[in-house]
Amino acid sequence: QVQLVESGGGLVQSGGSLRLSCVSSGSISSIAIMGWYRQAPGKPRESVALSTNDGSTNYADSVKGRFVISRDNAKKTVYLQMDSLKPEDTAVYYCNANDKRGSIWGQGTQVTVSS
Repeated sequence: QVQLVESGGGLVQSGGSLRLSCVSSGSISSIAIMGWYRQAPGKPRESVALSTNDGSTNYADSVKGRFVISRDNAKKTVYLQMDSLKPEDTAVYYCNANDKRGSIWGQGTQVTVSS
């Protein structure tokens, strides 16, 4: 059973940057999809960025051009670089690992973007 721990959230002004980290207790190189999701108060959880183990990535329209997901397999870590942050990016961000064995979630890290 893989465990995921997110970090890097915080308070930042509009236009600023943050880098979120998701550290896995086990190898991530064989996990089909690593992803970042977010959930704002009163809204459903949504996909932000996905990374497949063949190197492909996918981004929500709302973050394209601003966010980049990446993997460091040696460090068993997936990152989300967030630039040009907007107040509407405010949410709890969750790391997710998904493959044929199921789906695993981290506990989340809060990102707050002020106006």
